[in-house]
This record gives sequence, C-alpha cells and structure tokens, in this order.
Amino acid sequence: MLRPLRRLRHLLSVVFVAIVLVAIVLVAVAAQAQAAEPVLHVGSKRFTESYILGEVLTQAAAPYAKVEHKQGLGNTAIVYAALQSGDIDLYAEYSGTIALEILKREGPVPLQELDRALAVRGLGAAIPLGFNDSYALAVRGEDAARLNLKTLGDLARHPELRLGLSHEFIGRADGWAGLARAYQFTAQPGSLDHGLAYEALRKRQVDVIDIYSTDAKIARLGLTVLEDERHYFPRYDALVLYRRDLPQRFPQAWAALQKLEGRISTPQMIAMNAAAELEGRPFTAVAHDFLQGGVATTGAKPGAKPGGLWAKLFDEHLWTLTRQHIFLVLASLAASCLIGLPLGVLAARVPRLRQVVLTSVGVLQTIPSLALLAMLIPLLGAIGTLPALVALFVYGLLPIVRNTVAGLQGVPAGLSEAAVALGLLPRQRLLYIELPLAAPVILAGVKTAAVTSVGTATIAAFIGAGGYGERIATGLALNDNDMLLAGAIPAAVLAVATQWLFDAGEFLFLGGGRRARH
Repeated sequence: MLRPLRRLRHLLSVVFVAIVLVAIVLVAVAAQAQAAEPVLHVGSKRFTESYILGEVLTQAAAPYAKVEHKQGLGNTAIVYAALQSGDIDLYAEYSGTIALEILKREGPVPLQELDRALAVRGLGAAIPLGFNDSYALAVRGEDAARLNLKTLGDLARHPELRLGLSHEFIGRADGWAGLARAYQFTAQPGSLDHGLAYEALRKRQVDVIDIYSTDAKIARLGLTVLEDERHYFPRYDALVLYRRDLPQRFPQAWAALQKLEGRISTPQMIAMNAAAELEGRPFTAVAHDFLQGGVATTGAKPGAKPGGLWAKLFDEHLWTLTRQHIFLVLASLAASCLIGLPLGVLAARVPRLRQVVLTSVGVLQTIPSLALLAMLIPLLGAIGTLPALVALFVYGLLPIVRNTVAGLQGVPAGLSEAAVALGLLPRQRLLYIELPLAAPVILAGVKTAAVTSVGTATIAAFIGAGGYGERIATGLALNDNDMLLAGAIPAAVLAVATQWLFDAGEFLFLGGGRRARH
C-alpha cells in the first residue's frame, strides 16, 4: 500500500532538489556574468517618452561602455529608489519633478541649485536635454468649443465633467491635490493608466485627462490643452539624474552623454513620441534614428502597429524573457517549499500555533502585489530580481502551508495510533506514514503556488525583473494590444504547461498507486 506513496515522496524530493539546484546555478551564472565587466545601467519610467529617452542615453553611451537599459521600472518613486540603491546609474528626469517630488521644494529651482541639493545624497543633475515637458489637462476639442473651455479656471466651473487622471498624477505633490486647491476643483477624479487615458477620452468614458505637453496624440485626437493661467505647474525641463560617481567610473561614456545637452527640441520630442505611439516603431529604432541626425518615420497610417502579433510574440527577446520568467517562478517556488512545508508541518503538529501561522500567511497573501514590491524596494535597497523573488515567495506560502496542514490533518487517526503501537518515533511517523499519505494534498498546494506564480511574475517587470511582464508594461505604455497579448499569451501557455506537468505527475504516480492496490 505504501510503496507507491513512497515513490511519490521520493519523486517530490527529487523535484524539489532539482528546483533548488536550478535556481542556485542560474543565480551563480547571473552573478558571474555581472561580475565579468562593469555595466552602466540606464533606467526609465513606464511611459513612452521615458522609454525613448532611456534608449537615447543607452545608445549614446554604448560605444564607450557595456550598457543595460532597465526599462519601464514604474513611477518616480521606484526609479528614484533604484538610483539611490545603485541598481541604475542614471535616468532621464524633469526639473519640476526633482524639485517637488524628490527635494520637496516649491517654485522654480535653477539646475545648479538642484545639483547642489542632490550632491549630499550622492546624486547629481546635469545635461539639460533641451525641451520642457509640462503637465497639463486636456479635453476633447468639441467639448471645449461647446462649453467655452480655454483655461483650468473655466474647467473648475464644470464639475459635471468626468476626470480620468493617471495614478501618479493623483498622488504627486505637484499633481491633483495641489491643482484642486489652486483652482478650487470640486469634482472627484477617477484613476487610470496614462497609456489608456487617450483611448478612454476618445471613447467618451472620461471627459478630462492629464497629459504631457509633448504627447503625440494631442494633435491627432484634436484635443484642447487648457491654459494654466495661475501658473501652478512648474517647468519640467528634461535632464539627466545620475549617481555622483558615474563620471569617474565611466569617463568616456559620460563625455558622450554630455554631448546630448540641448540637442532635443520640443518638436523633435513630439515627433519621436509620435513615431513610437502612432506608427508603432520600436523605442530602439526611434532613438537610433534621432542619434543619426533625424527622426525617421515608416509612412505607416497612424495607429498601425508594424509586424503584428506574430512578429511581436516570436521576436528575438522571447527566449530571454522566457528564461527570466521561468527563473522567477522556479526560484520563488523553491523558497516557498523550503519554508512553507516545515511551517505547515509545525502548524499541523502544534494546534496552538496553527491559527497564528495560517492567519499570518493569509494576511501576507492579501497585500496587493505592486504595493508589496514598492515596500520591498527600500527595505531591500534594490530593484529587480531580489524584491520580485521575495514577493513571489510570499504569495506562494499560503497554498503550500494550508495544504500541508490539511493533508496532515486528513491522515486517518487509526493509522497514527497503529504507528504509535508499533513503537515508531514522532519523526518516523511523520516521514514514513503521515507525509506519504498527505503527499497528494501537499502536491496540490505546490501546484497552486506554481501556477499562481507564473501569472503574478508578470508584475515583476514593473521593477526591472524581466519576464513576460516587460511586454505587458510596454503594451500598456503604448496602448498596443498586440504587445499586451505577446506578453499575456506566453504567460498563459506557461501556466497551462505547469498545470499539465503537475497533473501528469499525479496521474503517473498516484494513478499507478491506485492500480497497484487493486
């Protein structure tokens, strides 16, 4: 009776050891690759212009150093935390954002003063790129004409209009809260991703959105940008925010970056944004064309997305993203098993601790993934793989712990009593009677954790951990459904494959066990 269950227990042990070994090998390989040559890390936020500027900085420095672009890291707080921790060395930022969001200073602050204030933090501000990308609110042109909307003051007199504002704009010090006070707005805004705002406005799901003055879709959709007559918004001159030791570590690359000063005009930035958003050109190609002396266009109709779903699904990055995604799932699952199984055994064997353990892992499961990632960045002092693994490990605990407890509690009391009568020690009863009998339920918990981790791992791309989520983040930034699907489809396929692998293991070993008994 117990022979098939012992076989299953041995199989689970082998699989678990294999997962741990694969994770260790991948970590070692990654560490060795990083240690081989110094890398200049460029960051960017999760909107079109930041992606493009990140590529411009990356390609400008690439002839003089090994450069990696960690793109689409999220909002200002996440990218700035990455800069402070040393996970990135520089990124394109805006003077108004540095003054209000980072240094908490109001009013226009000269570049030299920004640089001096940042120096005490080991950072610097330099290389003004040449254009101002201010915040503004925009409405449909026909609504502006119908309601005679020209300024933000005019908008304040129409609280019936629905505001759809980006999450970052609502939370920023220079965003909605201050603007509402300055103009005495009474309407309550809804929140949505900036990449989806224009489509929501076009479909009349909202009436007012926040925009960047260099957005390409303003003219295409015939929007009216409302005048900030009280000059609430400061200037947002694009520049480079960098770690203070960067010029010493990469002197040639820094010299090349300094040549970008003043090179990007407002019309050029709008044209680059249009090439990416309206024609679907890759950020790398847009940046390359600019550095070669112009902004080339494909001549495609606005809104066309070259290549289509098939080309984006099977591009040259598919294997890299797959490897990153599988590593995140395997390594976090191994950690969840390593901690969750003993924790489940403890909860099952010590009734006084059971509720505490189950409640604790249950509460951890309720923390929103993006909130957990944001909290982990300052706690761990890093972005990328480490906080992503910790978050996935946390989310994998609940099903493993809960099923381990349920499986052990489901062992017939008569078998445990018989084992005691035979003189087996508690450890022997656990290893040879209880765990083998509970293995199917435990395996179901591990399967749930694995499948869930495949989907949750897509969020890790928002802090630079890679995986299929990179395509999803890019698709959101560009409102590109093909790119979204190019990230979602492989993640779904991997989740189904994971489910099938576990089902096959259960069929082969548990099914074989049942046939042997009959």
